[in-house]
Parts: sequence; structure tokens; C-alpha cells
Amino acid sequence: MKHDSQEFAAIAERGTILRCQVGSGLHGTAVAGQDDRDEMGICVAPPEYVIGLRRFEQYVFRTQPEGVRSGPGDLDLTVYSLRKWLRLALAGNPTVLLPLFVPDSEIVRIDELGHELRASPEMIVSRVAGKRFQGYLRAQRSRMLGLRGRHTNRPELIEKYGFDTKFAMHMVRLGVQGVELLETGRITLPIPEPWLTWLRDLRQGRHTKDEALQAAKELENKLAKLSDSSSLPERGDEDRANAWLVRAYETAWS
Repeated sequence: MKHDSQEFAAIAERGTILRCQVGSGLHGTAVAGQDDRDEMGICVAPPEYVIGLRRFEQYVFRTQPEGVRSGPGDLDLTVYSLRKWLRLALAGNPTVLLPLFVPDSEIVRIDELGHELRASPEMIVSRVAGKRFQGYLRAQRSRMLGLRGRHTNRPELIEKYGFDTKFAMHMVRLGVQGVELLETGRITLPIPEPWLTWLRDLRQGRHTKDEALQAAKELENKLAKLSDSSSLPERGDEDRANAWLVRAYETAWS
């Protein structure tokens, strides 16, 4: 089943409990006139897509057709089933965790279940997330160093600055947010100073590739230490999360 089918679009529209902005606009690192809008949603699918043979895991909508880069004014939207989102969140997926921490101003749509979910980040956030942030950061550093596949589809930035400054910015951003999460249990959005200005400057070519790689390396090392020493629990509260998930579906279906 295609993720962008009209069938899935209808399920996502009817069942959404939370939808918000993610991406550069949320982080505060967007450049005026250069970015698309990224949004993420979470929805409760109907019973026949959960307990029957049919399955709904996510709906994807892009203004641009598959294979075409999004540009200014375009929308990239992914709406996950609540079951899939919670599995990914408990596994520490950095992007999937963002709806727990977005400011109210970046919320497009929310209902009571969405409010309940956002009120309980301690049920989900754990040191597992530190490992995931560290892994993503390491992979992106390897790509920037040319050790692991292609890292960019932005030749215009390479031509202008000598490297993909947006990719480099997101690489360092991951480290900044991972460290904050492990130190505080939360992610501040948009990114607070002094890192926000540093990341914006990096994106606009005011820091070198070597400076970006050095910052990423230092943050990766800090993540490695915090993944063992953080006061966060070793894992999320899966029993509590499972009980809430069951009740959420029962509530939505009733």
C-alpha cells in the first residue's frame, strides 16, 4: 500500500491527535526564502487497520513529486500511526521525539490525547535516545569526511561554500540537542543561544568545514559520556507507555 494514497490521507485526517512543525523552521535555523515546511503528525487509525489484516503505519504527503527536491513554500508532511510513533520514540529516534517539545505556537492541530502525550515525556525519554543521537551524528560525520556514502544533494551550496553547509549545520544540531536531552530530559525549541547563532552562521558559510567537524566530534564525545552518566533512566517506561497506548486507542474508538 502506498504511503501517499487517498485511503491513507483520509485515515490521517480523521485520526490525527497531534500535528506540528518540525525541520529547520522549528529549530530556528531556517533561512528566509530558502526552506520548505516540514510537519509531523500522529494519528489513531481505525480498528480494522490495527486488529484486522489491513495496516496503516504512516501517511506521507509532499508538494513535490517523488524524487524532486522540495523548495520554498513546499510542504513535506509525515503522519505516523500512534503505535509506530511510540515505538520509534521509545527507541530514541531524534526527529520523532520533537513533537514532545515543540512550543504551542508550532502546533497545527491537537486534541486531548495529544495533550496527554506531550504532558508525559518522562514516560518515553531515556538514555537510549543518547545512543541514537550519537549514532546519527557519527554517521553524518563519516559522510562529511567521505568515509560513508554520499552526504548531499545540494550542489549549489558546495559550489558557493566548498561543502554542504546545511548538512553540516544539521550534523552539529543533532549533537547540541542530544546533549541537552541527556542533561535535562528536554529539547529547547527553537535552539537557544549561543548555539543558535553559531548554527545559523555555519549554514551561511561563516564557519569552515573543519570547524563543523571539530564541533561535531566534541559533541559526539560528550554524548558518549552522557549516554552512561545521564540521570535519565536506561530505558523508557514501556509498561506505562503500553498501558497508555491501549487506553488511547480505546478512547479514540469509543
